[in-house]
Amino acid sequence: MTANRPGNLSPLLKQATDVYAERGEGCYLFDTEGRRYIDFTSGIGVTSTGHCHPKVVAAAQEQVGKLIHGQYTTIMHKPIQDLSARLAEKMPGDIDTIFYASAGTEAAEGAMRLMRQATGRPNIVVFHGGFHGRTMGSASMTTSGTAYTAGLQPIMGGVVVAPFPNAFRYGWSEEQATEFCLRELDYIFDTISSPKDTAGFLIEPIQGEGGFVPANTKFMQGLRERADHHGMVLGVDEVQAGYGRTGKFWSHTHFDVQPDIVMTAKGLASGFPLSGFAASRSLMEKGWPGSQGGTYGGNAVACAAALATLDVIEEEGLVENAGEQGAHLKERLESLKAQHECIVDVRGKGFMIGCEIHKDGQPDGDRADRIVKACEASNLLLLRCGPRKQVIRWLPPLIATRQQIDEALDIFAKALDATA
Repeated sequence: MTANRPGNLSPLLKQATDVYAERGEGCYLFDTEGRRYIDFTSGIGVTSTGHCHPKVVAAAQEQVGKLIHGQYTTIMHKPIQDLSARLAEKMPGDIDTIFYASAGTEAAEGAMRLMRQATGRPNIVVFHGGFHGRTMGSASMTTSGTAYTAGLQPIMGGVVVAPFPNAFRYGWSEEQATEFCLRELDYIFDTISSPKDTAGFLIEPIQGEGGFVPANTKFMQGLRERADHHGMVLGVDEVQAGYGRTGKFWSHTHFDVQPDIVMTAKGLASGFPLSGFAASRSLMEKGWPGSQGGTYGGNAVACAAALATLDVIEEEGLVENAGEQGAHLKERLESLKAQHECIVDVRGKGFMIGCEIHKDGQPDGDRADRIVKACEASNLLLLRCGPRKQVIRWLPPLIATRQQIDEALDIFAKALDATA
């Protein structure tokens, strides 16, 4: 059913589909006429346990009847304490303290603030193609597309953009791209931002909005080595790629690297607004008193939903499922790539896979849009990303089965034929 867009909703909000959803269940959305859609957008990677998982719903309902808003710099409540303990167990190394907010962009702002305060240095190095949010500080660190900073200039200073090892875009091998990027990073230290002025790095281990581009072990470990050598902080933005989506709980663990800061949001609470970043107590204590806070961060209902989300992920083996079924998804997409010249690259890990669509050697966002619209007409919802919206992204809920993956891929294959 075509969405009936209310006239009072901002006209600047552009919807990716025409679906007017009435309810969700598992991997499916249902519109007001009862039509069922396979939702492989997952609310941009948010509904990790599917729509309205019974255990998440029950936990939220129970908490609503006890305490809805317990502002966490005014009072303390059990859901936030329990969640913090559970999350600390999931964090790498000695990371054991967490700051909560409501959206990923707030987590990015908080991480940046801590990096600067902890080191006493002004500059943050980010990487070309990264997305960290839409508010001023996080948008200033975002280079996945110009839409996030157009009309906003001048943006925040103190941000230096370094190349990301996107081997496909460069047309090089992964090794060549990695060596180039690390060499250019060292050149940045020589010519743009002295290490004495550089607080550290903030990176998506697998880029999201920039086109679902994974980093690699040599590059990530190269960042760790430089951070250690120069006394910098390494922060990883796990907002989209983390929380089991890539077949490991955190995407950076694919690359055997130990960060100092981990950002999280999206799949954290199965749809309830909750985000945060974590660091070791020794690092967190280097931030300035009063520099962290917020009205809605660590909301009691969202924390209860996040605890239930962790239970579901662990009890149902969803990280393993994302790895296993994601490998099948990627294998079948590779097979379709061999049959359709418009697909020039298939990349990603687990349930975070991108298909790059080109025509005559150039990104073809128009064709990608037609493919996605043809899928929608056949009851499959997908999204696009990349600087020219030329990448079709696959973000199934972590509960997706082999049968659901295959059904979606069959629809996708027909859409490729129909839009040729």
